[in-house]
Amino acid sequence: MAMSAGGKEGEPMMDINTTPLIDVMLVLLVMLIITIPIQTHAVKLNMPVGNPPPPTVPPVVIQIDVDFDGTIFWNGETVAGREPLEQRLSGAAATDPQPEIHLRPNKLAQYKDVAMVMATAQRLGLTKLGVVGNEQFVK
Repeated sequence: MAMSAGGKEGEPMMDINTTPLIDVMLVLLVMLIITIPIQTHAVKLNMPVGNPPPPTVPPVVIQIDVDFDGTIFWNGETVAGREPLEQRLSGAAATDPQPEIHLRPNKLAQYKDVAMVMATAQRLGLTKLGVVGNEQFVK
């Protein structure tokens, strides 16, 4: 007894054989992939040549310290609240060129105090703000 794929024994099979069609399709797909050129996704930029000139005036650096209890120091001098800090930062923002602000928070300082100083500086238009003293946070 032989197995039959369909109908009665000895009858011709009426279904189309798709195996050769799939083989042809795969060969055409491989040929298409090989013949497509490799696309480069590069952006052409005209970069300046040479070294930029060194700054003629060294930048003014303002050191702002935030202590563990929220006390703010401006170049070692205590600032008595948010209003005097805003006045000093707005004066620094008005100078040309703007000074560099080095913000050095204490390891135990609360985030809200440090974020307040950073947000105030950003709101007043200071662009050269950096956090220094990060080595104290590394264990």
